[in-house]
Amino acid sequence: MSNPASPPAVGVLDERPGLTFPPGFLWGAATAAYQIEGAAAEDGRTPSIWDTFSHTDGRVVAGHTGDVACDHYHRLGDDVALMAELGLKSYRFSVSWPRVQPGGTGAANPQGLDFYRRLVDELLVHGIEPWLTLYHWDLPQPLEDAGGWPARDTAARFADYTTLVADALGDRVRYWTTLNEPWCSAFLGYGSGAHAPGRSNGAEAVRAGHHLMLGHGLAVQALRAARPSAEVGVTVNLYPVDPASDAPADVDAARRIDALANRFFLDPLLRGSYPEDLVTDLSAVTDFDHVRDGDLATIATPLDLVGVNYYSRHVVATPVEGAEPEPYWRAPSCWPGSENVRFVTRGVPVTDMNWEIDAPGLVETLRRVHDEYTDLPLYVTENGSAFVDTVIDGEVDDVDRLAYFDAHLRAAHDAINAGVPLRGYFAWSLMDNFEWAWGYTKRFGMIHVDYDTQVRIPKSSARWYASVIRRNGLAAQ
Repeated sequence: MSNPASPPAVGVLDERPGLTFPPGFLWGAATAAYQIEGAAAEDGRTPSIWDTFSHTDGRVVAGHTGDVACDHYHRLGDDVALMAELGLKSYRFSVSWPRVQPGGTGAANPQGLDFYRRLVDELLVHGIEPWLTLYHWDLPQPLEDAGGWPARDTAARFADYTTLVADALGDRVRYWTTLNEPWCSAFLGYGSGAHAPGRSNGAEAVRAGHHLMLGHGLAVQALRAARPSAEVGVTVNLYPVDPASDAPADVDAARRIDALANRFFLDPLLRGSYPEDLVTDLSAVTDFDHVRDGDLATIATPLDLVGVNYYSRHVVATPVEGAEPEPYWRAPSCWPGSENVRFVTRGVPVTDMNWEIDAPGLVETLRRVHDEYTDLPLYVTENGSAFVDTVIDGEVDDVDRLAYFDAHLRAAHDAINAGVPLRGYFAWSLMDNFEWAWGYTKRFGMIHVDYDTQVRIPKSSARWYASVIRRNGLAAQ
């Protein structure tokens, strides 16, 4: 799908009046450790749940693994140089827990920490603000063997790991994110089994979600103790959820999915409580006996910022006879207590992930977080799209991805004009990478990666994004 309205003169700064973002707006790009680093068994790193999952037959498309990925572990300097060429003001990366703390307990692995020291130092030399995510889904396998996130002790182990990283990097890293998308960790990892560790149990998914948030709260406290000046937040993936019609059953379906997709995390993290309707919806799944006195206060430990990952909208209805099976992120097992829900496809343009493109939903999502939950600064910590890319004469003209970014940045500007304290935007992703259960078959990157040669090619979207950063805004449409 092409978009003739996409901005002209890719890579050239258009000086016509357009949309300007606030001074100091933080322009960045994001990645995750398992998706790009490779070096899966080097310098003391031990397996994570994603190593185990990807090496299990039938779990990942084509049997792909993150063993090599983008080989970022050995190409750190070149990759940071590419970031500098794009003019990135910040780079959001995650730390591999099993690289830093093999086994998930005990002392830090010096070689693992040294890699991140080199990364942070290289970023700072190029004037790029490091933005560190502590957990982007790579739980050490021994902790999974001991119960994983459904086990309460994992939250305590996460706090210990946080202290190790804070002690090593806190003098140079200002921005910290505890968790990335706990919904995916809990409901894809332990509900549907579509992600690592591949378990399928609704009650375990709910417990995992709670203990992820408890681990977050303990990690915030650990960061405050180790580095009082750190700016600490959490990243949640959020969606507008609409009923397909005004029928009461469809309206209730939207309420239930909203509770599981959004309010399951927003309410404990920012209000210190679970929504009453959610607890009722899940009564057949769990009695919430895993929630102990003091947990919710810990989970709601005050933050400095909130990260929002946005990709699409959910439109839902009641089921119909003979409906096609839902894709993995819409499978009933992802939504315990809401099995009788159908996700509606509206016939609008989609990405290569079959995710509907809905830029106005970003405005709705940001306004909701601000209007209903918090006055804290907000950051779009992920936003991007997968499309099929073709290399022609050494170039990748990804006009669809460019148009996607343009539309969503205009939506971000609309949110700012509506009073949302949006302080930054991180494009997903800096480079093509291991796309979890899809392996290397889906490309989100602004930089094309040839996985055989590891050659990097900045795409049209990368050069366009560089022009956006230079002008701190968008050209006129």
